[in-house]
Amino acid sequence: MTTTTPAPGTGSAAAPAGGAAKPPVPADHVTFTIDDVEMSVPKGTLVIRAAEQIGIQIPRFCDHPLLEPAGACRQCLVEVATPDREGNVRPMPKPQASCTLEATPGMVVKTQRTSPVADKAQHGIMELLLINHPLDCPVCDKGGECPLQNQAMSNGRATSRFVDVKRTFPKPIAVSTTILLDRERCVLCQRCTRFSAEIAGDAFIDLQKRGAAQQIGRFDEAVLDFAPPAGQAPGDRPVGLALEDESGLPFASYFSGNTVQICPVGALTGAAYRFRSRPFDLVSTPSVAEHDSSGSAIRVDHRRGVVLRRLAGEDPLVNEEWITDRDRFAFTWQSAPDRLTHPLVRDREVAPDGTVTRGELRPASWAEALEVAADALTRARDAGGVAVLPGGRLTVEDAYAYAKLARTWLRTNDVDHRARSHSAEEADFLAHAVAGYPVGVTFPDLEKAPAVLLVGLEAEEEAGVTFLRLRKGAVRHGVRVFSVAPFASRGVQRMHGTLLPAAPGTEAEWLDGIAAGDQVRTLDEAEGTDLLAEVSDALRAPGAVILVGERLAATRGGYSALLRAVAATGARLAWVPRRAGERGGVEAGTLPNLLPGGRPVADAAARVDVATVWGVPATDDQPTGLPATAGRDVGEMLDALSVGQLAGALVGGLELDDLPDPAHARRALEAADVVVSLEVRRSAATELADVVLPVAPPVEREGAFVSWEGRVRPFPAALASTAMTDHRVLDALADAAGVSLGLGTVDAVRAELDQLVGDGAWDGERAAAPDVETTEPPAVAPGTAVLASWRLLLDDARGQDGERYLAGTAKRPVARLSATTAAAVDVFDGELVRVSTDRGSVTLPVVVTDMVDHVVWLPLRSPGSSVHAALGAVPGDVVRLEPGSTDGGEDA
Repeated sequence: MTTTTPAPGTGSAAAPAGGAAKPPVPADHVTFTIDDVEMSVPKGTLVIRAAEQIGIQIPRFCDHPLLEPAGACRQCLVEVATPDREGNVRPMPKPQASCTLEATPGMVVKTQRTSPVADKAQHGIMELLLINHPLDCPVCDKGGECPLQNQAMSNGRATSRFVDVKRTFPKPIAVSTTILLDRERCVLCQRCTRFSAEIAGDAFIDLQKRGAAQQIGRFDEAVLDFAPPAGQAPGDRPVGLALEDESGLPFASYFSGNTVQICPVGALTGAAYRFRSRPFDLVSTPSVAEHDSSGSAIRVDHRRGVVLRRLAGEDPLVNEEWITDRDRFAFTWQSAPDRLTHPLVRDREVAPDGTVTRGELRPASWAEALEVAADALTRARDAGGVAVLPGGRLTVEDAYAYAKLARTWLRTNDVDHRARSHSAEEADFLAHAVAGYPVGVTFPDLEKAPAVLLVGLEAEEEAGVTFLRLRKGAVRHGVRVFSVAPFASRGVQRMHGTLLPAAPGTEAEWLDGIAAGDQVRTLDEAEGTDLLAEVSDALRAPGAVILVGERLAATRGGYSALLRAVAATGARLAWVPRRAGERGGVEAGTLPNLLPGGRPVADAAARVDVATVWGVPATDDQPTGLPATAGRDVGEMLDALSVGQLAGALVGGLELDDLPDPAHARRALEAADVVVSLEVRRSAATELADVVLPVAPPVEREGAFVSWEGRVRPFPAALASTAMTDHRVLDALADAAGVSLGLGTVDAVRAELDQLVGDGAWDGERAAAPDVETTEPPAVAPGTAVLASWRLLLDDARGQDGERYLAGTAKRPVARLSATTAAAVDVFDGELVRVSTDRGSVTLPVVVTDMVDHVVWLPLRSPGSSVHAALGAVPGDVVRLEPGSTDGGEDA
């Protein structure tokens, strides 16, 4: 705790005679004086931070609370005096930078408020910074929110004494396709370079040259006048490569947009926002990023009903002040040209011979569309049943509406939001270990954990902010990161992580070995240590964490082995799905074996509990008011639709290409008697639908996501809109069928959620833990390999449509093979390899990687590498390998 004591003559009434003594100063605190105020702060506190605690604002540019001190700009100079060995307080010969100076006992600090010396020094530094700074504030994107502008007024000279010609540079320099650099505006604060090195770990930009010519930039021969290597012509090197990078990979970062936000001047700007608006023209609304399950706080800036930019919000418990570039720049999908603005209905004509002809989708009124959809779904329910496929990107309120509608009006547990690889074992795991639990493992926990094991999770690609917190823990607190994966990705390397090499489908072997501890040992010859015992011991330390991703669902017995490892080590467990709505869907009950709040469908008391809140009466068929049999999962529902066991489908935000077999999903929806789709934009699902009901995108709705922590992340509507949310559309749809859902407003939904989720979660007996035996990995014949794959952060997802600048920073799709595997099929680094199944093929350039043999890694859904659509395969399947032809690409 910080204590302050006013100096004589500056405080309130004097203390009573013989008044109470000052509270003792803790041993880990120091007492010093700043602007005649005595205060006590923890050892190691910077003077600039101590000043902030008593409301003294010292001007600064390079200082940032989440970056290490640099003392680069010198704008925060203060006058300092310290005690000598005899206790005499002597002034330092020159003003000191308060952003690098730690408070010490007896130190006396005077800021610009009380010291003419400090004030003059700050004026001098400001004059120096403005010597070559251009006077282009009216056209600068930072104008109106620029610390340099503000501090030039508060801590600078009223007039300029500089009369010479200012230095200029060619501008702007495209540091990447998303970030532009105006070098003459740079004040060399190094915030951007320090963020890249300390937080993201990317070789993004750095200081170039020395002295007066020093500047921030990327490596580019044409700009910085470096001679190309012998035998290489200027321009042969790919634009934007770091000087030390010889790999030929594009020079990009998933977190580059943060440098624009923390730049204190207009040196770094976003290509998409440049010259679009002025800060004082914008309306700002706090929100939550919709692209992953981290629940990052963001700020939406809009003008006249159009979103112009998104910035990182400040939330110390979640994303601090950082977000991914996808969260920052990928918002144009919400206003894309194919945005649905009115309902669509497809007419079907029945010929005398019984042949059904499907017409084209036509515009319809809401009244007609709701009536047609309600009648068709009622008939389908009575004819065989309706599959409810809400997708994994919904708010918790919308997911709850799908769960309630399925169990009440449609009288089925055939509801599943997992539009990806999934399994019954995963559903049992979620019911046992995830659903209904309050906030468990948190982001701050990751930073202080002694060890973190990643299983089925590539943190940088699938949960960007989670990667930043893990890397911070590894770099600053010594967190040991272990990853069960085919190879150590660049993200794992930047976390200083240790690879536990595993081919897809063999993750359970590592988990069972960790559970066994000293009983099973695997020698890591490269390190010369028993790696398995090392990991097992590390996870037994108090506070250790296991983070598991959704991809473990593709490994039979994986979740069962995971729970055994957790029980044996005592490590804390957290499930980190990729999509923003997955955890909320689990809590809301959009799983075939789960009701809201973690209540097992098979438990009669749980069904009565939910039926009471919903007001569902008991019937002869359903004594508890709700269907008692666990429903089908996504794959089983699609199978049932394709053979006529189910008659209809209610689809919400479902991307067919995300499913393990998109072609089968299309055939299944084509075979359904009726398909009703709720969607923001036209999609493959809407093209197969009989009724399309448009819903509002996140920017136009109020709602909440549930992050992987279990933390509820509410957000308001940023834009006024007449578009309806999913829960309002479903409420109107049920009403058209003569059923009262009672979910017409977000407050009504939250009132029921409060009774069933969170504090109202199930406190009865939980679902049993899964106990599924592992299977032997498939045999790998010559010319074949086991497929490994996961989604990249920037890929072909429709949530990134329309953002051409962001697309330019995506990683180049490549096929990764070990040297042994590559040699077996006679391909070399940089050559093409054709990966094929009986369904089709993908041809990509090879990158020989230190990885598990007899495995090929492909990006799951990137340009030229749509694994599910082109191969009809999932990770763990065996695929064929052969040298690729120069025409490349995919063929189905």
